[in-house]
Amino acid sequence: MNKYSFYFFFLALIGCNIDKKETLTVLAGQIINPTSETVILYKDEIAIDSARLDTQNRFSITLKNIDEGLYNFRHAPQYQYVYLSKGDSLLIRLNTIYFDESLVFSGKGEEINNFLVEIFLTDEDEESLINKYYKLESTAFSKKIDSLRELKLKLLAELNIENNLSEKSLEIANASINYNAYITKEKYPFKNAKRNSFSEIDKDFYDYRKELNFNNKELTYFTPYYDFMKRHFDNLAFEDCTKSCKAGELIIINQLHFNNHKLELIDSIVKEKDLRDNLFRNVAMSYFLKVHDTPENNKQFLDEFHKLSINNKHNNEIHDLYEGVINMQPTNHMPNVNVLDSIGNVISLKEISEQDKDVVFYFWSSKNKRHFSNITKQVTKLSEANPNLKFIGISLTQEQQEWQTMVKSFNKNFENQYQAEDIDKLRRTLIIDGLNKAILIKDGVILDAYKDMYSKF
Repeated sequence: MNKYSFYFFFLALIGCNIDKKETLTVLAGQIINPTSETVILYKDEIAIDSARLDTQNRFSITLKNIDEGLYNFRHAPQYQYVYLSKGDSLLIRLNTIYFDESLVFSGKGEEINNFLVEIFLTDEDEESLINKYYKLESTAFSKKIDSLRELKLKLLAELNIENNLSEKSLEIANASINYNAYITKEKYPFKNAKRNSFSEIDKDFYDYRKELNFNNKELTYFTPYYDFMKRHFDNLAFEDCTKSCKAGELIIINQLHFNNHKLELIDSIVKEKDLRDNLFRNVAMSYFLKVHDTPENNKQFLDEFHKLSINNKHNNEIHDLYEGVINMQPTNHMPNVNVLDSIGNVISLKEISEQDKDVVFYFWSSKNKRHFSNITKQVTKLSEANPNLKFIGISLTQEQQEWQTMVKSFNKNFENQYQAEDIDKLRRTLIIDGLNKAILIKDGVILDAYKDMYSKF
């Protein structure tokens, strides 16, 4: 279907949905090279509607009397923001092979949405340039970042003059510009190789912090805002802990103290419930997944988390993660989490770990062919150096055919290859925080649950 006939289809669709008693908003579109059968529309974390693609990969979602604001649509595995107002008739066209780069909006509401996409792509393009700026002194770096930010704000001002954007849409557009710029400044002390402490940064460098709003409900689920908040509280905690926690160059020694301090800062500053809950979750996930602290310290952190984050909506997830950390301590047996063999038989990792004296579990995904190639070469290398070790690959792939195709494409057999039965459960249970993770089993019990496949065995 050409773009003109598709547009007429879209207009006809809107006309058929007119109801004088309701203010309708239509989100429709066509997806080239679809990667799933549906498009799901979310408001914050809640799915509010969905549509299946038709035989020409078109979809349409009609909403009644919506609240103006930021939404996101997901076409698995990808998603993108969309700004919707009552009465919008917005048409999306995209090619999943070049998802963000190909995304174009047309119809009523197109201006703010195309601008948000343009800012997103511009920020991506600027990353390599900004990486070069990190070597500059703080004053020079700040001027460079402010200059890039002011150019975008000027474009927004021109867009507003031409289209008279709503106050809420202007707020989102400003946030997309400002918070991405602020993130780069929060990163600066750690990126600048010449800096050893925050005291050497120009006194006006963080002036933007005076204008921050820590309780903006409209921005709680907006990535630039949320990513800034995560980075900002890392920096605040680091600044406060410099004297008691730091040794050498930008190194935190007492991770329990540092992460507890982040919880205290969030508790004292952020009042908006969803943002509080999400930031508390971020600290807990980071601590349990990356620090690998002692059981005693893990328990102290969990107690502090529960004390400060009362009725956190992520409590069950955090508790499950904590239990996983406890279960993966040395001398414990491998948990009874299930995997599938090449013909679909279910077997637990505990059973597999007890079949041989020394076992190494490693992980990969069919979504990352390069990683699988590299990890396969590394397994061959490690196997030759450690003939007593048996290396077992676990695929974090949902589709069985994808998993099997990847194994076959590298001329591998399925003797030591399995597929996760429930990927999310396996990730939580085994505390998988990266694809280079390995779990070393000796005599049927865990020796090291946080081994790196590129370390010495």
